[in-house]
Amino acid sequence: MKSFLAVALLGTAVIGGAAFAQSTQPADRAAPAATAQPADRMALKGNWRASKLMGLNVYNEANEKLGDINELLVDKSGKINAVVIGIGGFLGMGEHDIAISMDKLKFVEEPVRTSSSGTSTTSRETTTTGTASTTTTNRTANDWVPDHAVMSGNKEQLKALPQFKYSDYN
Repeated sequence: MKSFLAVALLGTAVIGGAAFAQSTQPADRAAPAATAQPADRMALKGNWRASKLMGLNVYNEANEKLGDINELLVDKSGKINAVVIGIGGFLGMGEHDIAISMDKLKFVEEPVRTSSSGTSTTSRETTTTGTASTTTTNRTANDWVPDHAVMSGNKEQLKALPQFKYSDYN
């Protein structure tokens, strides 16, 4: 038993010694992170998250759904050069992708208004109690995403535009 304990302690000392011998990170490598200033909260107010724009519905002026945003194409400086919108299709099948410049879209924070039901809201939270289910919209002034985007045209006009294919630009 004593020899087993001695071997175990010796093994721990050898393994632990190697771990303790590792050098710590030089101070000059850690310095940039320590000196980085936090972003001013007011400078970010009113911005939208790119990840939340993906899948955002796109409507025309007549509140007819045209498609949704599939991709944002960004240049090396971070400027959005184009928005790829999937027009038509069902569950991604038969969709016609087009690329348009960002200035062709108008982002709207209010829910889409339809003539049949008054207002249509984006569901953010659903609560089920027994057999009853209620849907509420939890929207604040800055929830990092607009409700939808609006652009001119109808599905037929947009499907007539040249199809965007990533392979054309490789």
